[in-house]
Amino acid sequence: MDGKKVMGRFMVQIEHCENATWQGSVLWAEKNIAQQFRSALELIKLMDSALMMQTETEQKTE
Repeated sequence: MDGKKVMGRFMVQIEHCENATWQGSVLWAEKNIAQQFRSALELIKLMDSALMMQTETEQKTE
């Protein structure tokens, strides 16, 4: 990937689109952790918290 560090890979499955937003599931590929989400905002928050957790873990091991 052009020498850039990959922070995380996520697989998103949109199951419904209701009330002008998405509902579905997201899989954090590196950790094999799946979560359901009820809105696009919740999806972004889940992904952000996963990356924050990854960053904290990396900092502790350095």
